[in-house]
Amino acid sequence: MRLIITLKKDNVRIEAGRQSVFGWVRILLLFLAPAGAALAGEGVVTPMPVGGPAPAATDNAPATEWWNLHGQFTSVEQYHPAFSSPYQGANSLSPKNNGRETVDLTAFAGVRLWNGAALYVNPEIDQGFGLDGTLGIAGFPSGEAYKVGASYPYFRLPRAFVRQIIGFTGQEPAPSLADAANVLAGPMPADKIIITAGKFSVVDVFDANRYAHDPRADFLNWSIIDSGAFDYAADSWGYTYGGAIEWTQSWWSVRGGVFALSKVPNGKQIDSQFHQFALITEFEERHQVFSHPGKIKLLGFVNRGRMGSYEDAVELARETATTPNIALVRRYASRPGLAVNLEQELSADLGGFIRASINDGTQEAFEFTEINKSFATGLSLRGNRWNRSDDTVGLAAVVNGLSSAARDYFAAGGMGILIGDGRLPDYGLEKIVETYYSMAVAEHLTISADFQSVVDPAYSRDRGPVYIFGLRLHSEF
Repeated sequence: MRLIITLKKDNVRIEAGRQSVFGWVRILLLFLAPAGAALAGEGVVTPMPVGGPAPAATDNAPATEWWNLHGQFTSVEQYHPAFSSPYQGANSLSPKNNGRETVDLTAFAGVRLWNGAALYVNPEIDQGFGLDGTLGIAGFPSGEAYKVGASYPYFRLPRAFVRQIIGFTGQEPAPSLADAANVLAGPMPADKIIITAGKFSVVDVFDANRYAHDPRADFLNWSIIDSGAFDYAADSWGYTYGGAIEWTQSWWSVRGGVFALSKVPNGKQIDSQFHQFALITEFEERHQVFSHPGKIKLLGFVNRGRMGSYEDAVELARETATTPNIALVRRYASRPGLAVNLEQELSADLGGFIRASINDGTQEAFEFTEINKSFATGLSLRGNRWNRSDDTVGLAAVVNGLSSAARDYFAAGGMGILIGDGRLPDYGLEKIVETYYSMAVAEHLTISADFQSVVDPAYSRDRGPVYIFGLRLHSEF
């Protein structure tokens, strides 16, 4: 096979022809099997968030590590049959039966810099597209699909960050953490300050949820794995530059961060000068209900950048007898929002979650998707009851909505990041139900079946419903 590597700013293009899923698995085994063999016996777990919950402490954990290396491979296939659609626009989901695939291969490398500090780098190879190029549904059905895609494998560096952990004095001896992706084994004090800086995803630190946050392991839908109205800073792949500080003590944590926005809304290039930025803060409360742990998180954010007002865009279109174009009315402004995030263990094998979020619906969505208000809830059940303790079944529902200003804009034919049917004569809340079953077929290998029902896609009562079938293959090593 001929291999052509082209160096470009922010990525490396690797042209090798379109690979099937099995082709990707062969590449995985060829290049990373030696590394996996070297790490055998160290206990691989799901990659941990940059600043989120750490792996459980263990008395048998290895001594302090100076470096580690992990990896993952994920393939997601999604298909929807034809559905009713009396009209469609540039950003509509195609009413014809359609299927798409995404694949990614990631390495998680960590090295200790000094006491309490470590550098983590996560190079990744991606390929594929979301359904219709990741368009047509505000609560998009695959968290493994980016707003850009390619039919050839291409290289990205989504994460390169430093994390410093500072433990408070006067504590009991710190338990040890087990080796994991983006976590070096070693002591982790209960009361601490964590500083994270570099390139990573905002939702690595904020808005985490034990039961709905990882599209490689649990739910897939964007507005279920994250708060739908949380318009967090990110490039088209979901990552950005910034820093966060977390203070954890006793039953609570507080987090704050500043992150760079894209140069233009939903852009590939990040404003590395921080002329446009997001400020985020989150308070977390931890509790127990009848000995079952739970968390409640309250998050607030504000984006500061050049963004357009829906009302101004519609007014300009009326004056010029044209279709509204949000890019023509952008000016420096703020867009705030709030999110509440609850997770609660209900029994040893069953847990539930609730997410509710809202943002300023007078301004355009800057990075995430066109959702101004959202409410999601769901359950996650481990397979202990049918003697499959490594299996998981999940069921969730989410309702997404637009502000009145946004409805007027899309009704007049405006286009957004993900949606734009060219008209919106009959607005309705976008209603989504998702269920999945994740089956452990071998050590460090799972296969998941996923189904989603989308009623009123992109808020149009005239289109749909859409039924989406998915298959996910995930391996860790």
